[in-house]
Amino acid sequence: MPVTLRSTNRAAPHATFREALLRGQAPDRGLYVPVEIPRLPAGFWEDMRGAPYAEVARAIVMPFVEGFIAERELAPLLAGAYDFPVPIEDVRPGRCILRLDRGPTLSFKDFAARLMARLMAHALAGGGGRLCVLAATSGDTGGAVASAFLGLPGIEVVVLFPLGEISARQRLQMTTLGGNVAAIGVEGKFDDCQRMVKQAFADEDLRDLALTSANSINFGRLVPQAVYYAYAYLALAARRPGAEVVFSVPSGNFGNLCGGVIARRMGLPVKTFVVGTNANDEFPRFLASGAYEKIEPSRTCISSAMNVGHPSNLARLVDFYGGRLDHDGVIEEQPDMDALRRDFQSVSVDDDATRRAMRAAYRDHGVVLDPHGAVAWHALDALRPRGGDELQVAIATAHPAKFPEEVEAAIGGPVPAPAALAALERRREEFAVLPPSCAELKKFLREEVAHGGGR
Repeated sequence: MPVTLRSTNRAAPHATFREALLRGQAPDRGLYVPVEIPRLPAGFWEDMRGAPYAEVARAIVMPFVEGFIAERELAPLLAGAYDFPVPIEDVRPGRCILRLDRGPTLSFKDFAARLMARLMAHALAGGGGRLCVLAATSGDTGGAVASAFLGLPGIEVVVLFPLGEISARQRLQMTTLGGNVAAIGVEGKFDDCQRMVKQAFADEDLRDLALTSANSINFGRLVPQAVYYAYAYLALAARRPGAEVVFSVPSGNFGNLCGGVIARRMGLPVKTFVVGTNANDEFPRFLASGAYEKIEPSRTCISSAMNVGHPSNLARLVDFYGGRLDHDGVIEEQPDMDALRRDFQSVSVDDDATRRAMRAAYRDHGVVLDPHGAVAWHALDALRPRGGDELQVAIATAHPAKFPEEVEAAIGGPVPAPAALAALERRREEFAVLPPSCAELKKFLREEVAHGGGR
């Protein structure tokens, strides 16, 4: 039976997966969540041990897209989207790294963006429709979305990024493509970019542009992000049957973590989630006190993709636990805090600790981590240092070569850049610059996108 979705603000009609995918944000400015998350069949977690990535993806994704795409049509989309390795590196007894940094843009965002692009193209196929994919990025989303949607007919892409708060290589992944991809540097924070994007979705005057989101506010981003948790567990269960698994998730906008929660609700037998934030510590403080306070302005840290003072997906996480958090950051109904504290541990990791973690991982194990993976690594050291018989999985979300200055300083040597990343530095950049103004973004969209423009 097809999955139905509702808004976290609970004032919008229910939607199908296709409607939520193409709409992005619900009409009441809430985020779509399933009315009921489907459970996988009994025996799945034993029968699928060691299965290939695309096969695991089919099992996870299909229950959500039933009625939108047939399984025979989905299979080649998955095979095309996931044509890169997903390594799980054993580092020391009881701890490993899930490497989500081997896709085309060297970021975990590739896992969602590549499948989303294919599903949106499927939705438009034969209908002659158009879409404008509007996204805000704190670093890696922009490059992954730009790469995934580049050249797709009927789809324009506009990506907003905070000037001066992302690495040069992250910026080049958005600003050197051209074609149907337009990049905008915003003179503000990521939270400004996110606010501008959300306001555009709610603006009735822009309805004719058929705006949709490739940010994790789009539910279509979360389903693919549930897959790698299931894949990792199944691969590890084949190696160490019966081991209890803990995932350490570096968290900014909380889409990555929500993917893990969806996998857990589908039956993934994870022991707990460790949630590492940077100095934007609104979640660990919320978990400790039960009082939510967003951080304005967000704090600038070397783990730049996590510089989020009010995570969009926290509304989903609160909803999953029976509460309601509105788009302005006000708790309208308190979630089950006991259950949240049972399922999650969280710690804030400042820049000094992040640098120490990068140095220690390299010195002690020869492992090179980017700042975000280092947050996940340090969070495990801080919260679960003994480990016991559990198997700890630190999620590495971006390639270290995307942050060469910080990583090279930490490890005392060069980080070779993959060829595709190094080649970007020889390409010409083009991007617009806007103040953090919803009116200015609206003007840009009207002038550059309304006539099928791009840049």
